[in-house]
Amino acid sequence: MSGGLGADESAAAQAARELAALRAQAVQVRAELVALEERVAAARLHLGADHAARLVEANEQLVLAALQAKAGSERAEDALREATRFAGLDALTGLPNRVRLLDRLADALDQAGQHHGRLALLFLDLNDFKHINDTLGHAVGDQVLKLVADSLTAAVRGADLVNRYGGDEFLVLLGEISQAADAERVAEKIIALLGVPRRIGEHVLRLTASIGISVYPEDGDDVQTLIDHADTAMYQAKAYGLGSFVFHGSDLGHPRQARGAARGSMSRSLTHYRRSLVTCEHFGAQLREANEQLLLAALNAQELQAAAELALKRQVEQLAVVAHELRTPLTPIRLAATMLGGVAADQLPRFQAIIEQQVMHLTRLVGDLLDVSRVGVGKLRIECRPVNLLDVLDEAMVASRPAVDARLQHLSLRLPLQRFEVQADAMRLVQVFTNLLGNASKFTPEGGEVGLKVQGEGDSVVVTVSDTGIGISAEALSHIFDPFVQDARAVVVSGAGLGLGLTVVRELVHAHGGRVVARSPGIGGGSEFVVSLPLAHAAVPE
Repeated sequence: MSGGLGADESAAAQAARELAALRAQAVQVRAELVALEERVAAARLHLGADHAARLVEANEQLVLAALQAKAGSERAEDALREATRFAGLDALTGLPNRVRLLDRLADALDQAGQHHGRLALLFLDLNDFKHINDTLGHAVGDQVLKLVADSLTAAVRGADLVNRYGGDEFLVLLGEISQAADAERVAEKIIALLGVPRRIGEHVLRLTASIGISVYPEDGDDVQTLIDHADTAMYQAKAYGLGSFVFHGSDLGHPRQARGAARGSMSRSLTHYRRSLVTCEHFGAQLREANEQLLLAALNAQELQAAAELALKRQVEQLAVVAHELRTPLTPIRLAATMLGGVAADQLPRFQAIIEQQVMHLTRLVGDLLDVSRVGVGKLRIECRPVNLLDVLDEAMVASRPAVDARLQHLSLRLPLQRFEVQADAMRLVQVFTNLLGNASKFTPEGGEVGLKVQGEGDSVVVTVSDTGIGISAEALSHIFDPFVQDARAVVVSGAGLGLGLTVVRELVHAHGGRVVARSPGIGGGSEFVVSLPLAHAAVPE
């Protein structure tokens, strides 16, 4: 860091020398203009009426010289102002450079000391920036740094100061804070703004940063101490995962003092957009098939009996739909099979993909028919053991991220550092949350937000999956977990289906001794699905 500071001081010295030269040039131009005026005055004293023509000529030369001098003076003053403005700015981002930051920070500390005020310093380091540079090139890397500068500026007040400290490191000076929680809110806002997905060519970019926070006067009363302490806290934040922030000297097990926002599922800053689309479709097909197979075990016989007449009617309708749809994949399969005999070798993968895709479709439809016919057989047995719920959620997010990336949706995560251990069948719980996250993404428009929040409540852990999507009507909300029930607007968005996924979710959550509820303010208002599971024992820090 000391080498970078020397470079900034050298740049400032060079700028000062250029300013001095511009000022000297302006003084010289003004002196020449005064000399010309004195020569004209002297000419007037010595020239008579017979020399009027020479006086006119001298006046014309004077006017031209004055205009040239004025233009030169204006150019020198403009250059002086521009050099003054850029002397304290980072050339790439336009943010105040390190020298200017240190001066401002020293002034702020003096003011805070005189008025017994408090300041906070945030030390931010971008995660995975080298991978972005290596993958997309340094020109795109520079654009990303400018984007980060804009995001940081948008996250703070006008009186606060944002600085590019060096490379992919930034400092944010928060003046006149009343309590440490003010810095915490700014850190959360910065992490959220950086996490908004952006499409760059064929890639989806999600930025994360590790943030260390030091507070004056608790963590130091001089500039370098505050910077060093914030830097140390930043490296502690890196140990807690991407998108974390840590206060200097914190009890790192305390969720308000050290927070991790992303786990392994969000460890990649770049994903390939088209691959995400393909993976999304693949996972979607697998999920639908798994849901339909799990229906056999998930449906409760007693609840099914109470709704037998209504379910029977829906089954007949769905059987008719599926039987009709069974014919649809046969045409491309038959066409691809016919053409295989004379097709070129390089075309074989294309026809193979067509056949595989349509066979998968057929398999799903046949599975629908089979599950509907065996709906009352019973529940699937689950094998429980102690599992970390955050690991389960991470696996569900891995499966769901391609869909979120394909739709350029913002994935908002609130995952505390505690370890929440539950007695569960990990595979079945992954199925529950993959269903919920998949639905949240599917029914949310491109650019919308999908949220996942975890918090402890007494002897339970509560997981909330939210979205800003199409919402659920009041009529559908009361029956949303019943088999074969779909909101009419959901059918328009996702196409025809058997409506089994949420039934599977309910039955598997109940099988784990938990409960699940759905909430929505109505059409267009988004939705929330809240899953509560009993803890195996009290939550402990990881």
